[in-house]
Amino acid sequence: MQKFIVTPNEAGQRLDKLLFKYLNLAPKSFIYKMLRKKNITLNHKKCDGSEKTAVGDEVSLWLADETIEKFREAKHFDRVPWHFKVIFEDEDLLAVNKPAGLLSQKSKPEDISANEEAISYLLENHVITEKSLEVFKPSVCHRLDRNTSGLLIVGKSLAGSQRMAEILKERIVKKYYLCLVDGMLTEPKHIQGYLIKDEKTNQVTVSEKPVSGGHHIETLYEPVGNNSRQTLLRVELLTGRTHQIRAHLASVGHGIIGDGKYGSERANDYFRKHYHLRHQLLHSWQMEVDGRRLRAPLWPEFEAILKGEHLWSIYMDLQKN
Repeated sequence: MQKFIVTPNEAGQRLDKLLFKYLNLAPKSFIYKMLRKKNITLNHKKCDGSEKTAVGDEVSLWLADETIEKFREAKHFDRVPWHFKVIFEDEDLLAVNKPAGLLSQKSKPEDISANEEAISYLLENHVITEKSLEVFKPSVCHRLDRNTSGLLIVGKSLAGSQRMAEILKERIVKKYYLCLVDGMLTEPKHIQGYLIKDEKTNQVTVSEKPVSGGHHIETLYEPVGNNSRQTLLRVELLTGRTHQIRAHLASVGHGIIGDGKYGSERANDYFRKHYHLRHQLLHSWQMEVDGRRLRAPLWPEFEAILKGEHLWSIYMDLQKN
């Protein structure tokens, strides 16, 4: 017989979901059978698995230790180095500055993403344990394209993840990006359109008019300054769709520098030759979450290009606000 007490990271979910994680090798039919036979109880009472767990609840497994061991696999997490910089951390959330080139979440089993790096960081700093990973695994709350740098929020706890999911769903978080675009822009503008994604190529197109299968998008941009050839833009994402900022700006003739999918080949060629640039200069710069303003400084490559193109002082002035 074994029992465990529900922790904050386990509370708030259905009992059966928790049991599936705890006895992770057991068939669901076995768990429901044990519930019906009162071989698994909640706070010493019969339960059916639909109960919502709370902190301090006692779950009793009236099973032989051999049976529990048979259906419970302790998983080992392979730790990896982390390449992000920590911007903010509290009990529930971790805000990091992701470098370009790092996936937000893995797309293939062998990938190493910001998810794995964040878990390694939390393990190394004794914030979580490998045992706690059996019932709750910290995860990024939203995504950035692989070659987009900047702010990424990780839910350290179940409460933090649920709160961020609610905020993002209700669109009460403000997201601001910085990007360097081809051409000169001098006036702020609110642009709208309809985005269509090609699932085969993972590429999108933007139409000014409604189209079948298209999703309405809104992007607000404000020129921070220019050097007559390129413009540093502050962009507010009003809707969040795949490649929205990249494709939307390209559709109005101002592709992001370094964007090989939607940008200007002529402009990109110049930056490849002079700065060895291999990714788009798009950076998730600022987020306003629950009254807290978070900012992620530019990474050295973006910084060097702004200095080389005489736009650094403009960025520094922006940072003062």
